[in-house]
Amino acid sequence: MQQSPHSGVPCPIGRASSAVGDRWILLIMRNATLGMTRFEEFRSELGIADNILSNRLGRLVEAGLLTKTPYRDEHGRGRHEYRLTRAGADLLPVLNALAVWGEAHTSPAEPAEPMRVLHSLCGHALDARHFCENCDRQVVRGEIAWLRPWRSPEPALIADAVREPAP
Repeated sequence: MQQSPHSGVPCPIGRASSAVGDRWILLIMRNATLGMTRFEEFRSELGIADNILSNRLGRLVEAGLLTKTPYRDEHGRGRHEYRLTRAGADLLPVLNALAVWGEAHTSPAEPAEPMRVLHSLCGHALDARHFCENCDRQVVRGEIAWLRPWRSPEPALIADAVREPAP
């Protein structure tokens, strides 16, 4: 990964900001968390220039937050998908906290219902620890959904990390 002034510092916040402290990176990670994997999907959804997207995806792969997986498109051309690694999947609490902070301290241009983190099995809101008070249990990643009412009335399950080979 490109070295930044904070990449080798003792402070974990400084090191983390080197890895994810960029608007595009956070939005790419949001979309990857929702299961987006392909360059064209990211570009279309984010309205990001190809060179910037390519750079940010490369940085995320280099930082170990995404992994590149080859596939063939409908024309038989070799392409890559970008999938969450365990480190990328572990950003979920950070993304959820950013959503809470953004709801409390920023305003949308048009009124919108807030984003909610839900237990997909019962539909109830989860707390920051992903505990469902309705079911009285800790919720596993595969049961966590984001409801973004301005996008869809249906909750979207978050993606799981790719399985990494055993050491």
